[in-house]
Amino acid sequence: MSRKCEICGKGPQFGNRISHAHNLSKRRFNPNIHKIKVVVDGVQKRMNVCTSCLSAGKIRKA
Repeated sequence: MSRKCEICGKGPQFGNRISHAHNLSKRRFNPNIHKIKVVVDGVQKRMNVCTSCLSAGKIRKA
């Protein structure tokens, strides 16, 4: 599944994993994406939507 919200465009962000000894290695922060049925222009579609868009009410669920 694509790790990108089809409503707001939110995708993965990158940062560092920091150990106790302060060693750095790259890591990835993925957004919380759900595949849900959405009504768009009176037609049902399956979309990948982040939970912040769901709770903000930016879409109408089918």
